[in-house]
Amino acid sequence: MMWLRRIGLFVLINIMVVMTISIIINLLGIQPYLTQRGIDYGSLMALCLVWGFGGAFISLLISRWMAKRMMGVQVIDPQNPGGNQERWLLETVHRLAEKAGINTMPEVGIFENPAPNAFATGATRNSALVAVSTGLFNSMGQDEIEAVLGHEMTHVVNGDMVTMTLLQGVINAFVMFLARVVAFAVMRNGNDRRGSSFGEFMLIQMLQMVFGIIGMIPLMAFSRWREFRADAGGAHLAGRYKMINALKALKLAQEQTRLVAAQPQPAAMAAFQISSKDGWFSWFASHPSLDVRIERLESSTEE
Repeated sequence: MMWLRRIGLFVLINIMVVMTISIIINLLGIQPYLTQRGIDYGSLMALCLVWGFGGAFISLLISRWMAKRMMGVQVIDPQNPGGNQERWLLETVHRLAEKAGINTMPEVGIFENPAPNAFATGATRNSALVAVSTGLFNSMGQDEIEAVLGHEMTHVVNGDMVTMTLLQGVINAFVMFLARVVAFAVMRNGNDRRGSSFGEFMLIQMLQMVFGIIGMIPLMAFSRWREFRADAGGAHLAGRYKMINALKALKLAQEQTRLVAAQPQPAAMAAFQISSKDGWFSWFASHPSLDVRIERLESSTEE
């Protein structure tokens, strides 16, 4: 079963990440951060930086491979693209990439998903993958799809995947650092070092969850900002009205089907997905609401 294989692959990848980071920590000679005198803040920060950035960058480096395996992306062969739809998609991405100044053409693929969606991923702008869902072709015309592709190519040109990874790494490191410092202060008050190891472990996990939620606020704020920037880039590459119509088509599909991209996506992927949350929840939305995105483009003077 497909879902069982994806879960197994996800677990295997996480085991490999943990093993890889553990090896790096040993090679760097990072010592345990708890000493007889208390916390060695230098060792703790080094440990947190390795874990925080290590997991984020490993995910980025294998994001293209993960997309193909976990989402079932079928890469189009440039020498034998297949049908007219695949040929048009390949030619459009390559034309937009050339216009955007990308030297190495990205891989182009299609994945099965009834929701209209697309994403770009890859460690660098010259090793990118751009993929669209089958639902995108069912809900949009070629002009709108071209604008969506322009949006994704802007993510690639701007290096959004790398920037998100760096920001995620910083947040991960500080969450781990603060959780351990606070837990140590609470469980081992003053010179009392008889705190429960299990209790301290559970407190660290709880604090990491709380600090992680707080850390999501600036991360998602940046994510929403980059979506506005990608919309502007899509408008520049394909045309403002094409980009506006693409967002309107996406909104219509949302209203008609209430479908979202149901398949898991690594954090390194920049998805053209629906993300419209209200109130406090909007602080944790990776994408601005479609109404706001449409309004911002309509108020733009760029043609």
